[in-house]
Formats: sequence, structure tokens, C-alpha cells
Amino acid sequence: MECTISTMGCNASAHYSKHKYNETAIKATVLIQRWYRCKRAQLEVRRRYSLTIFQSIEYADEQEQTQLSNFFTFMLEHCVHRGEVARTSTGSDVSPGTDSYVIKYEKIDVPDSYRGPRLSFPLDISHAKTLLNALKDRQLLHARYVLQLLCETRRVLKEKPNITHVSVSYFKEITICGDLHGNLDDLLLVFHKNGLPSENNPYVFNGDFVDRGKNSMEILIILFVFLLIYPNDFHLNRGNHEDYILNMKYGFAKEVLKKYKDHGKTILHHLQDIFSWLPLATIVNNKVLIVHGGISDTTDLDSLNLLERNKLKTLMKTRKLETDKKNQEEHSELTEKERKQVLDILWSDPNKQHGCTPNQRRGGGCYFGPDTTDQLLKRYNLKMLIRSHEFKPDGYDLTHNGKVITIFSASNYYEAGSNRGAYIRMNPDLVPHFIQYQVCACTDKKKNWERVKTIEQSALQNLQERIFVHKRKLMDTFAKCDCKNTGRISISDWAAVMESVLQLKLPWRMLRSRLVKTDPDGKVDYMSCFCYMDTARPMHQVQPTLVETLCKYRRDLQMIFNVLDEDRSGLISPNEFRKMWKIFSSYLGIHSHDEAVDKLAQSIDFNKDGNIDFSEFLEAFHVVHQLENKAA
Repeated sequence: MECTISTMGCNASAHYSKHKYNETAIKATVLIQRWYRCKRAQLEVRRRYSLTIFQSIEYADEQEQTQLSNFFTFMLEHCVHRGEVARTSTGSDVSPGTDSYVIKYEKIDVPDSYRGPRLSFPLDISHAKTLLNALKDRQLLHARYVLQLLCETRRVLKEKPNITHVSVSYFKEITICGDLHGNLDDLLLVFHKNGLPSENNPYVFNGDFVDRGKNSMEILIILFVFLLIYPNDFHLNRGNHEDYILNMKYGFAKEVLKKYKDHGKTILHHLQDIFSWLPLATIVNNKVLIVHGGISDTTDLDSLNLLERNKLKTLMKTRKLETDKKNQEEHSELTEKERKQVLDILWSDPNKQHGCTPNQRRGGGCYFGPDTTDQLLKRYNLKMLIRSHEFKPDGYDLTHNGKVITIFSASNYYEAGSNRGAYIRMNPDLVPHFIQYQVCACTDKKKNWERVKTIEQSALQNLQERIFVHKRKLMDTFAKCDCKNTGRISISDWAAVMESVLQLKLPWRMLRSRLVKTDPDGKVDYMSCFCYMDTARPMHQVQPTLVETLCKYRRDLQMIFNVLDEDRSGLISPNEFRKMWKIFSSYLGIHSHDEAVDKLAQSIDFNKDGNIDFSEFLEAFHVVHQLENKAA
């Protein structure tokens, strides 16, 4: 009996210990899960607000398009010799409306030393494959072949209607790609995953092929080659960045001029004309409308199909140059109503609210609601609208009850790891199948928290730069809230000032800990929001407002320089810098002392010939800080 009891006691003790161990393990597991989910949630919050910062700054930059276009006209009037204005504005000495430029490429010799890809026309798929491999290895196609390709592309595009109609079958599904923005690796990855274009594998590329990325020219070359090989099965829509004024600001013009120093202006001239010949929309099986941006409550597909699209070289409104009056009389532009039709489909964004309102955030197009979508789809007996134009973290997004699809094909758009790209496969059922991807050469070795940290740091750096270039206005507005001049204001006042001046619609309270210092009593040291950035190079004696202005308008200064740099050297002398600054400051109405400009010029590290690489000089101001703090 004792033995039995003793044995029972041992069994009960073992069972109790095992129960306690299981309970402890479960509690530990639950605790680990909670910690892991909390950390994942925190990382996701940081990632989302970082992407919001990027997008808000991008849209605020686009909002300045009116100032940009007026400045471009001013630049041409004052920076270029009067007799060369019209020629420089198009980048060539021939008119795109004539065929005189067609023989231009024939005069260019390809030296025997050239080891890049060679093209012979008419092109076939073997040329395309050779070209893809060469461009993948970062070889440069010779200007002679580029110009011939552009001439042939223009000829094909001129035959296409404003709205292209395509059909698909179960043996011929169509692939729809969104913005690429110069990211060649994304295009190559799409072709690798989805197959090269062919008669049985048609594609639609929905605009914004260029700007921001480093390989816009290579993307255009590939797209134009496949367009020539498969003109009935390879389709291109125009995006809002297929516009020569935007190209001057967002990098494409600079890229072309750098890669093709001798023939860059001629290439840009032809591309300006080709962009104007790109179709405006594509309709699949008479049911799916594909446009780059969106629609408005006045969108009329019948009117769009009839307008002379090639007359719209740019959607940016510019003042007419005196030297352009004669050309204007010979080639009348589109009416304002026709221009708005194109503006709406290239610049608009969908909105959750009903109605159609001006797109103040971008500065062009409109916000269109689900009711606007329903009206247009019903009017033309369509099933859905596919558009691009807008960054999406997952590469795609569905709105308006699935009737509006956004497709964005540039992965790592803002920063490595910031987003996936995607494209659509569609069969006759017209049910979209989304394929996501991400070029991971720079991110596959990083952990998730490391990728988020990189994105966050880059976003905050961009935001801090934006804060810096508005420093004077911010300080004046802060001072109005700080009546006793304590240097401290409430969190509410700080957030209100940041939004009123920067107008970025950001969660300022959430960002407070990343941007400013806060006292124990909850007051914000508002001057500390200018203290988080390092100066690229010391310039203690340069007028601070001058540096702020240079930082704010560095892209516009780059536009001036691209026109002035006739020898394509990329170099600028101190005297040329002073002259350019005076022209620029006269446009903005900036009153800076000559001594301040001289000190700024003297602070630049010129080479032994007394010149400086202007692009490197501007990059030096990409991350800046108030000079007083640096001196201290």
C-alpha cells in the first residue's frame, strides 16, 4: 500500500512539474509572439510614414509645375542668344515637322573601335536579344543607331490612332506594365518572368518610361525596338513625364546629354517629337480602358480620339517666345479644352470621395471619385479602368469597388526595399492577375529592420532638406507663436506651423520625436528642427539665405546650365557661375549682394583649370544645415 502511495505520489509530482513546464512555455511563447508582433507593427508604421514623406515631397515638387514652365521660358529668353532660342528649346537645328532630319543619322560614322551593339534595319527578334544583353551589361548604343531607331519609331507612331484598340484570347493574354521611371532592371526582370514580347505575348506599357532613374534612355531604346518588331502587338501610352519640360527638371535630359555628348541635343529634339506622337490610351476587348493618370467628369473619349495629339509637345503652360510667334502661326496649338482633355488623363488620381475636384496636390489634373468612374464606364460600356501614375507599396492597388486599378512597375522607387513592382496579366475573361516582384540586388542580404531603417533615414533626410529650404519662413511663423521669445512652443502649435508652411499633409505629431527636441514639460524646441543635418562642406562666411535658395532651386539651376553648357563638358567657371546666378536671381526677385555671390563662388573647389563639375557642386547642397550651427 505504501509502495502504491509512494508510486502515485511520484507520478503526481512528475505530472505537476510537466504541467508547470508547459504553462511556462506557453506564457513564454505568447510573450515572444506579442513582442514580435509589436516590433513588426512598429517597423510597418515606420515604413509607412517614410513612404508618406517621400510621396508628399514628390507631389509638392510636381505642384510647382507652373513656376517651372514659366521659369523655363524665362531661361530661354535670357540665357540663350536670341537667334538660338527656338533651336535650343527643341534641342536641334531642324524642325521635327519636316523630313530633313531623317538623313541626319546617315552622316554619323560608327568607328571600328566601337564594341557596342550594332543594329541593321528592318529589325528582328535576334537584334532585340543582342541589344538586351548589351544594355544589361551597361553598354551604350551608338548615337548613329539611336537616331535611326528614333526616326523609324516616329514613322510607326504617326500611323497609330490616339486610342489604340487591342484584343486578347485564351492563347494571347496581354501584359500591362506601369511606370518604370528609368529603372532598367525592372524592365529586364519583367521580360525574364513574363517572356519577351511577341505576336502571342503582347504588352502595353502605360507611360512614364523616363526621369528619376539612371537608365531612361536604355528603356526607351528597348521599348522602341520591340515596337518596330511587333507594331501590332506592342503598345505604348504617353505618360505625364513624356514631356520635355519635365525631362529638363527630373533628370532625363541630363542623362541623354551626359551619355551622348556630341548628339545629345539632336536626340532630345527627336524624342520631344516622338513623345508627342505617343498614343494617349489603349482599350482592351472594348471593355478595359488603359490611361496613364485617370479621368475627369469632362473626359470625352470621342474627342480624345480626334484631336491632333502631336501638337501638344508639353502640357506645361509657357509664355510664348517672340521667336516662336512665326511657328505658332504655322502650327496652331490645341485649344484649351483639348489640352485639358489630355491633362486630365495624364495627371489625374482616383479619390474615395464622390465628385471631381482639382488635383491641388500635384498641381495638374483632378481627383475623380467613384461616381465619375461609374459614369464614364457606363457611358462607353466599359468594365474597368487601369491606370498608373501613382506609387503603390505593393505595386498595385484597387479602388472604386475594384473598377479602378493602379499598376506601378518600378520597384525600389524611393529607396532600396521601399516597394515592390507589379504588372498585370489579362485574358478574355478580363480578370486581372497581378504578378509582383522586386529587384533585390541591394536588398536580399539585408534584414527587414535594416531595410526599413535605410528607407526611414532617406525619407527623413529628404524631409529635413525641405525643412531647411523653408527655414526663414518657418522661423518667422514660429516666432509669431512664441510671443515671449522663449524658443519653445506647444506641440500643437509646432505641428500647425510645419503644415501651414510646408503643406505636406504629414503626421507631424508622430514625426515630432524624429525632427525636434522636446522639453520634459512637453514644449518643443522649434529651432532644433534645423539642427539634425550635416553640412556637405564648410562655407561659414557665405550668406545663409543664399545657400538656402541655391539648395531649394538647384534643379532649376541645373536646367539653366544644361542650356548654357554648349560643349557638353559639364564644367562651369567662377565667372559663368556668377552670370548664371544673376540671371536666376533676377527671375526670382532675389536681392543678394555681389559679395555674397563671390564668397559662394570662392567656396567651391575648382579644378586646376579653374572649373568645377556643376552636377557635383549641386549635389553638395543635397544635404545641408544652417551655417550658424556648423560654425558654432
